[in-house]
Amino acid sequence: MSLRITFDASARDFILDSFGKAAKDGFIVEKSKPSQKVLTPRGEEIPVREFAGVRQGSVIFVKSDIVSLVEAAEAMTDAS
Repeated sequence: MSLRITFDASARDFILDSFGKAAKDGFIVEKSKPSQKVLTPRGEEIPVREFAGVRQGSVIFVKSDIVSLVEAAEAMTDAS
């Protein structure tokens, strides 16, 4: 059985707002400084369409590409 979680734009915006972030011009940005884009641990900007979530216990944003998802899964497995 596979687990798939999806959410709409309003849920995405609620999550981003909870972390002081926002969606602007197609990217996730700092709400207090919209010209500053949020970066992944690898230094990549995160397009809104590729936002996959925020890892537990940190403010590490995850893109929805396979490499980012595998890295996030491995980090969460190592933390348990």
